[in-house]
Amino acid sequence: MDPLEVARWQFGITTVYHFLMVPLTIGLGIVLVAMQTAWHRTGKEQYLRMTKFWGKIFMINFIMGVATGLVQEFQFGMAWSEYSRFVGDVFGAPLAMEALIAFFLESVFIGIWLFGWGRVRPGIHLAVLWLAVLGSVISAYFILAANAFMQHPVGVELVNGRAQMVDFWAVMTNPTLLIHFPHTIFGALAVAGSMLLGIAWYHLWKRRKDGIDTVDAEGYVIVGSTGSKARDEIDYRGWRTSFRWGGWIAIVAFLGTAFTGHTQAQMMIEQQPLKMASAEAACHDGTGFSVLSVASRDGGGATTCDDVVGVFEIPGLLSFLAHNDFETPVEGVNSLIPKYEEAFGTHLPDDPRYGERAGSEIDYLPVMEVTYWGFRLMITFGGVAALAAAIGLWIGRKGTVPYDKTLMNLAWLSILAPFAANSTGWIFTEMGRQPFTVVPNLNGVDQVWQFTAAAVSPGVSGEEILFSLIALTLIYALLLVVEVVLLVRYTKGGHPAGMPDLLADEQRDDDDRDKPSTDVLSFAY
Repeated sequence: MDPLEVARWQFGITTVYHFLMVPLTIGLGIVLVAMQTAWHRTGKEQYLRMTKFWGKIFMINFIMGVATGLVQEFQFGMAWSEYSRFVGDVFGAPLAMEALIAFFLESVFIGIWLFGWGRVRPGIHLAVLWLAVLGSVISAYFILAANAFMQHPVGVELVNGRAQMVDFWAVMTNPTLLIHFPHTIFGALAVAGSMLLGIAWYHLWKRRKDGIDTVDAEGYVIVGSTGSKARDEIDYRGWRTSFRWGGWIAIVAFLGTAFTGHTQAQMMIEQQPLKMASAEAACHDGTGFSVLSVASRDGGGATTCDDVVGVFEIPGLLSFLAHNDFETPVEGVNSLIPKYEEAFGTHLPDDPRYGERAGSEIDYLPVMEVTYWGFRLMITFGGVAALAAAIGLWIGRKGTVPYDKTLMNLAWLSILAPFAANSTGWIFTEMGRQPFTVVPNLNGVDQVWQFTAAAVSPGVSGEEILFSLIALTLIYALLLVVEVVLLVRYTKGGHPAGMPDLLADEQRDDDDRDKPSTDVLSFAY
């Protein structure tokens, strides 16, 4: 059993799973800050209800993200010790700062925020949320600094077979990082926006279903109330505000990801031309953007250029995306591979670090099926999320949503689109840099790259990694079930899920109504 292939599957599964949590935590955290700030400045209760409801969703996801994220760092030592040895001098600084600064801010201030409701002054309570969310954003920056180094090493030199950092600020201002970071933040906001829109749609629909809200002859909402604080007009305003915020955030986030993604693609053509050529199935030099290409499964399928046939191309578009004009040709796979072979060799070194792969021929072309469709699915799912948001805002322009279960179910499903866009985007980014773990810097740093075949732990067998792969997959599957059950349960609970007092008030005696709850975890339940 090949330990390298098993280790790659393990890394892919655990990373993609963890990355389901990350964008929601970052995006929802930023939105949460805006909600509580709005409550602090206006005193409107709808913002308080929104903060507590979405805060609970944020907390559930944050805890699951921390639990799954810890495995990532253990994995480096378990299955990728040679990789850790090679990049350890570079990764040490950003990962240590991520732990000391970002994780400290997140964990400490989220705890104060969680237990501080009604116990610290409102201004201080708001400030700790700002600091906690700032910590998650800073955390993303440091993690992306490490990843950007793998995509484009800077600020280092090769010493005794290891990448040694010589310029910390160059690493922290890597041009790849400066584009990756805003792209990732916009992707996270897209997730949060769709989440707000889809869940708010459900609750507005539920109010229609329960006969609380009705519409007049022109379709405008007539807001009703059941007499309960849990289903009063403030409840409506909370969902209505979440609905509108979600729609606009999703649209702005999509525009932000499109702009930064375009810049990222242009940079990628300079830094990793084979990745973009593979994503375009561009076997030959040209200017056309492939909308659809197919390949025969005979003779290697889409992992080679032999059988790739362009079905539909838009002339000039690829040149525009790459160079902002319609005529400059973009190099294809058949031109690029000889250049890589000349620069980095045609065969892996005959070195024990490469195990059974020592001396074998190097395939510089990433798996074209994955890069080609990963790139397109990322764009498609992102576009679907933005389109759903635009349609939702149009349908809901009169103050509520139609009493239509099919539309409501589609709104639920639209929540998944930005998650899929984020996941396929990362799969494309990481799979596209193969066969390297650290991609060569074609324009500056010499000798600092690493083949994936040399990165896996030499003392670990394929069977041992397989055992950990199965164990982690089962644990992650269990955690996924727990997260989904918790999210669905609390989502359906509505504002009272974050504010149990909305229901408890109806059950308490009049003398007790003005007393604050003594249960510090009432928000967390």
